Amino acid sequence: MKSTPVKGTRDYLPKETAIRDYLQHTILGVYQDAGFSRITTPIIEDAVNLDKSEGGENLNLIFKILKRGQKLSSALQKEEPSEKELSDMGLRYDLTLPLSRYFANNRNELPTPFKVIQMDRVYRAERPQKGRLREFMQCDIDIIGNPSPDAEVDLILTTTKALNHIGLKKYQVKINDRRILKSIFSYAGFCEEDHEKLAIIFDKQDKIGIDGVRRELEEAAFPASSIQKFIGLFENGSLDLDSVSQVCGGDCLDNLKYIMETVLNVSGNTFPVVFAPSLVRGQGYYTGTIFEVEAEGYSGAVAGGGRYDNLIGKFVNEEIPAVGFSIGFERIFSILMAEDYQIPGQKKRIAVFYDAETFVPALSYAEELREDYMVSVFARPKKLGKFLNKIEDQGFDGFAVYGQEDGVKLFD
Repeated sequence: MKSTPVKGTRDYLPKETAIRDYLQHTILGVYQDAGFSRITTPIIEDAVNLDKSEGGENLNLIFKILKRGQKLSSALQKEEPSEKELSDMGLRYDLTLPLSRYFANNRNELPTPFKVIQMDRVYRAERPQKGRLREFMQCDIDIIGNPSPDAEVDLILTTTKALNHIGLKKYQVKINDRRILKSIFSYAGFCEEDHEKLAIIFDKQDKIGIDGVRRELEEAAFPASSIQKFIGLFENGSLDLDSVSQVCGGDCLDNLKYIMETVLNVSGNTFPVVFAPSLVRGQGYYTGTIFEVEAEGYSGAVAGGGRYDNLIGKFVNEEIPAVGFSIGFERIFSILMAEDYQIPGQKKRIAVFYDAETFVPALSYAEELREDYMVSVFARPKKLGKFLNKIEDQGFDGFAVYGQEDGVKLFD
């Protein structure tokens, strides 16, 4: 049997787990203070829901679950059974689709607007590599039932406050609107039915650059004139909210200006909020405002989200406005661990050692020390020095041997 975890998943040591618990608890506290309520949903969703969720390339990364019993046996008897004949469920790839189904199923018992928290694991059949796990944690807040840009302001301010509380200070919020992207695509001469395909390609710009986007558009056989007109807008680097108004009308520009100005005003300009016309967000269910948070010195987003006013409607046959913001917990955890993150204000962790005849009084001694320390009690090993090295590696800060007058000794 293999002792290593499945590729794309991780085991976490006690020190790592303590930090993860602290970070999640801190994020949850900020969310709850802002009036959001936590829910939980199953990790398994109906395959039909997942397939129709407009999750962009994530739809290719769904872990499918085989049918069971006679249904599976019947499917396997066919010469070339289809995926639908073999699988009827899958693991969730994010928390937005489960939330949409949850709200549709429970809307009569829920307030509107509904301010909701989800903090849980999701699963994607990624190719395992650094920064890409198959099982990972997301920390989401969503507001369902509020069509106003006030909802976006609330989400941005709450999310950035959570980032501040866990120690992420230098970052910027990037913001765009899917309707602006579609207007730019139309302005360049692309057909409307190609907009989602274009968005998926353009979403790779951070990884492949604008020249890579050009190559993929050419390989997809889009018209050369449209490609040049589109690429030209971003090569010049001159698109801002004023200049983009030449290719985009409607209220989306006014909404963006309102969101940006309000966030900056309420936050006291403690972080930049910038219009990013190249921001896409890969999920196809986004219908309006989209946003990301980028941390200084690190590639990729540490949080992202947007408005998805049509997704819940797939369940209830009416438009239900919704917008959400998700903290990429694993990326932030990696950033903080690389900076040797320490839980602020945490009691130091020590070991108390006892000999066979001193176990009972050592327990009482340990209980006294717990006023100031986190204390584990161990029988004194034969090779104490070797054992001390091991527990220091595990995150212990010191030790005491019951009966010795020198008391607690800290490693540093």
